[in-house]
Amino acid sequence: MRLDKFLKVSRIIKRRTVAKKIADQGRILVNGKPAKSSSSVKAGDELTIQFGNKTETVRIDQIIETTKKSETDQMYTIIDEKFAEDFSNPFDD
Repeated sequence: MRLDKFLKVSRIIKRRTVAKKIADQGRILVNGKPAKSSSSVKAGDELTIQFGNKTETVRIDQIIETTKKSETDQMYTIIDEKFAEDFSNPFDD
């Protein structure tokens, strides 16, 4: 599944256009490497997403093409969540 579609379907990011913009700005890493919105993701991949002053790392547990809001928690697990004052930016490498 495309990265931007996964982020929208899982509701990590509410709109696919926003997911595309964030990814294409280089603010999303897939398994530690910068990813474009069209990058493919699969179960087991780790995503690091920078939202403003928050950086969230999630592991993809399951790919589901369409979901109800109540099912999205089955798609990923939050591994880490840091705020600007808590971390050194992994995107500054």
